Amino acid sequence: MALFAVIITLALATADLIFACTFWHELYGVPPMRLMQGIAAGLLGKRAFLGGASMAALGCLLHYLMMGVMVSTYYLASRRAAALIERPWLYGSLYGAALFVVMNLIVVPLSAAPKTPPVPSWIASSIVVHLVIGLMIALSARGRRRLG
Repeated sequence: MALFAVIITLALATADLIFACTFWHELYGVPPMRLMQGIAAGLLGKRAFLGGASMAALGCLLHYLMMGVMVSTYYLASRRAAALIERPWLYGSLYGAALFVVMNLIVVPLSAAPKTPPVPSWIASSIVVHLVIGLMIALSARGRRRLG
């Protein structure tokens, strides 16, 4: 189960980074390195933007670690609650919505990242992406359970 969780984590974190980098670069010209520095800023504040590639690498690592926590949490919960495996479309969607709420109403506000004004198109797309991430986690947990 652990290797499977790592593979799902890597796939989802990579897809999420590609989405975020594409969104911010295409619509607002934000370079991918700056986006990853922004993730590191959650831990280090504004000084993360002064650290170049090393801060971008830290942001990337933090992103993958957070996704690992998201995947592991659902996988572990599904061992105790069979419904999470039996109804992945429902519980995966709810999990994705919960991930969005936790990240945007708890984690980001409590982080050291500089506060920025809300961008409605980012909020809407981010909700959709979190729903997809939740679904993919739930469907992968179900698939893994069926494989034995």
